[in-house]
Amino acid sequence: MGKSKVLVVGATGYIGKRIVKASLDQGHITYVLQRHEIGLDIDKLQLLLSFKKQGARLVEGSFSDQKSLVEAVKKVDVVICTLSGVHFKSHSILMQLKLVDAIKEAGNVKRFLPSEFGMDPARMGHALAPGRETFDQKMIVRKAIEEAEIPFTYVTASCFAGYFVGNLSQLETLTPPKDKICLYGDGNVKAVYMDEDDIATFTIKTIDDPRTLNKTLYMRPPENILSQRKLVEIWEKLSGKELEKITISGEEFLASMEDKDYAAKGGMGHFYHISYEGSLTNFEIGEDGEEASNLYPEVICTRMDEYLKIFL
Repeated sequence: MGKSKVLVVGATGYIGKRIVKASLDQGHITYVLQRHEIGLDIDKLQLLLSFKKQGARLVEGSFSDQKSLVEAVKKVDVVICTLSGVHFKSHSILMQLKLVDAIKEAGNVKRFLPSEFGMDPARMGHALAPGRETFDQKMIVRKAIEEAEIPFTYVTASCFAGYFVGNLSQLETLTPPKDKICLYGDGNVKAVYMDEDDIATFTIKTIDDPRTLNKTLYMRPPENILSQRKLVEIWEKLSGKELEKITISGEEFLASMEDKDYAAKGGMGHFYHISYEGSLTNFEIGEDGEEASNLYPEVICTRMDEYLKIFL
């Protein structure tokens, strides 16, 4: 059968660039959508050209030109979209509806992986506003995919290490605190922390795997299921310094959101569900899902003690 040809949409983004690398590393012919809208964004252009040097193929297209999207899709077997779904960047989830239309029109795609990579939106109907908008929009895209009878895999990747581990899950910073640490509740609610390169590796593994067809992939390697308190303990052991711990109750955390702007409230709402409700670990994976490390035991995930060493 050979390996599927892949189109990555949103390739210059945080996860997208890693998806491109993983696709090439795993031997897939990889196309990258070069959108007309980049204009004079030299950083994005140079990143696209770096993909080309690595062996990717650039294909021009635009969400304002449906024909160009259809032509790009016709070149491949699998489409992976990584458009941003966070408010402090560009919130582009519903732009995927045009991509869904293009895939339906092209009629050749055997797998579509829409932009998800966080919490499972199907489990977040109760989410706080305004962060709920992200989950609601992802469900709109899912509905369109399934109504169009497009084969899919939904990827839920849990907490990105870059945003949740280096800072020991503190807000408004990406590096470890020097003296004090805020613990959410008792600090014992468990989350799943994933190195972003591992997320990309697992994602590409799914695209030719019949076990993940029309299912949700959850990333829950046992060694990366940790409480915030455990994450702090790992850092204290590595750094040789104990941090002063300040406990923040759920009520205090919610109250602190009130004077924040729209984007901050959205992110903090997601943070609340992860840190206080355990929304990444408080359910069993059912028949409509698969767990990545069970399917692909050959992938050795980055452990968070190894990840944190770079901050010493």
